[in-house]
Amino acid sequence: MTTTPRMLCITERLTQAFSPTYLEVVDESDAHHGHAGHHAGGSHFKVEITAPMLAPLTRVEAHRKIYAVLADLIPHEIHALRIILRPF
Repeated sequence: MTTTPRMLCITERLTQAFSPTYLEVVDESDAHHGHAGHHAGGSHFKVEITAPMLAPLTRVEAHRKIYAVLADLIPHEIHALRIILRPF
């Protein structure tokens, strides 16, 4: 799997904000080719994360925190973001 600059940016921001024990960022853009918002270099991402500071939050609260960290990238750099919270 190739790591894109957007994937690195997402990884760096989430690592800095949440100090995760597990983090995987996957570019799923190829599965959305031809879909509105698809563009070269990635636009659809999956984030799978385990972080102690997210553990006590509800799923909605944790998603809001993650979206807040990436807010300036949405919707131009990130068109779609699928978040999977892994248990701590």
